[in-house]
Amino acid sequence: MLSIWERNHFIHYNHIIVGSGIVGLCTAYYLKMQNPSQSVLVVERGLLPSGASTKNAGFACMGSLSELLADLQTATEEEVLELFLLRKGGLERLQSILGVQEMGYKSNGSFELFFQDDINDLARLSYVNQLLFPHLHQNAFSICNEKIAAFGFEKNTVTGLVRNHCEGEIDTGMMMKNLIAKVLQMGVEIKTGCKVLSFEDTGHEVEVVCKNPIAEQPLIFKTDSFFICNNAFAHPLLPQEDIAPGRGQVLITKPIANLPFKGIFHFDKGYYYFREYNGCVLLGGGRNLDFETETTTDFMLNQKIQDDLMVKLQKIILPRQPFEIDVRWTGIMAFGKSKKPIVKHYSKNVFVGVRMGGMGVAIGSEVAYQLSSIHKNTL
Repeated sequence: MLSIWERNHFIHYNHIIVGSGIVGLCTAYYLKMQNPSQSVLVVERGLLPSGASTKNAGFACMGSLSELLADLQTATEEEVLELFLLRKGGLERLQSILGVQEMGYKSNGSFELFFQDDINDLARLSYVNQLLFPHLHQNAFSICNEKIAAFGFEKNTVTGLVRNHCEGEIDTGMMMKNLIAKVLQMGVEIKTGCKVLSFEDTGHEVEVVCKNPIAEQPLIFKTDSFFICNNAFAHPLLPQEDIAPGRGQVLITKPIANLPFKGIFHFDKGYYYFREYNGCVLLGGGRNLDFETETTTDFMLNQKIQDDLMVKLQKIILPRQPFEIDVRWTGIMAFGKSKKPIVKHYSKNVFVGVRMGGMGVAIGSEVAYQLSSIHKNTL
């Protein structure tokens, strides 16, 4: 039951966005940039962003060498280039929204570890450089095996090291906190703990049904346009779309004295990733060990994968270095048969930007820009 004041001032908005991650917040930013006087509400199911935007590893990356080569096994050169440029453009767009300092951006480099079983990928390095050169105006990759020992990796296991000259790292928490502050300053409203149960596009407006934590009956918001930007959590709202959740396992050590490396690192076609953060080693991945279990929106730890991450730390990354684990966590991403995100005009007043494929940091702001442009073109 609503009061007259609530009905008149708290229920109707020009735009409602579900999901307060990178895509949702950047969509709010662009909608406000287009029409500063219009009201924008972002609703979030959790008290904090619930997917991967505050739980990722903070990689500003466009794809490792082995990942790009793997993509070329199932997609055309044009499709792989399109996705690469989407990531590149998204990172540039995110910097234009916030600024380098506000993202905690650092150019400490990106590297990929190669093992004996995948060393043949190095033979195709020049081919990938030639493919990307017209868009980067420099070689993306170079071999730097001399750094294997300097970084302290297990030299009998790590047989090759490739540097990516076009990538860097961000402070995920700093980036998200500043992005939230940015849109709040613009007049965007954010309601957390507000789970969207369903929606109906009536033709002249959209009714958005949300769970009310203090009443049995749901709360129904009304909006001129509705944007679904909650990635893996969009499937109940869009059951016919190809959206499957994918959980990512992460851990971070306590500070390690004289850690010999900085920057971000990948191996095994991007399925594993690690970095230095404040003297600690953050390591995540291993979803490919247990795809079935990790296809979930449950934030529980997977002991099999967590144990594997520990082995990778002990035997490859820190082979002669004692360490302690500080924190373990998970994040929920969204995947589909295609690596391309879903960005489309769904119905008359509903717009969809989901399925980031684990690339939300890189492509989220570009997806938001495309989504706001699609909306603008419908007016």
